[in-house]
Amino acid sequence: MQNAKDAARQIIDHLPEQATWDDIMYELYVKQKIETGLKAADEGRTVSHQEAKKRLLGNAD
Repeated sequence: MQNAKDAARQIIDHLPEQATWDDIMYELYVKQKIETGLKAADEGRTVSHQEAKKRLLGNAD
């Protein structure tokens, strides 16, 4: 598994030369959120599609 510093370098290296600080921060944020979601899935901390709909819509349909 890649450490955070190496992952950040790789992300930055793949951005265009004219990338802004906002571009860099966005890409790092997205990467972190994806990693968090994958870890949660690996740990079984997920809900079914039906349960997510129920929670969002407030009903059982």
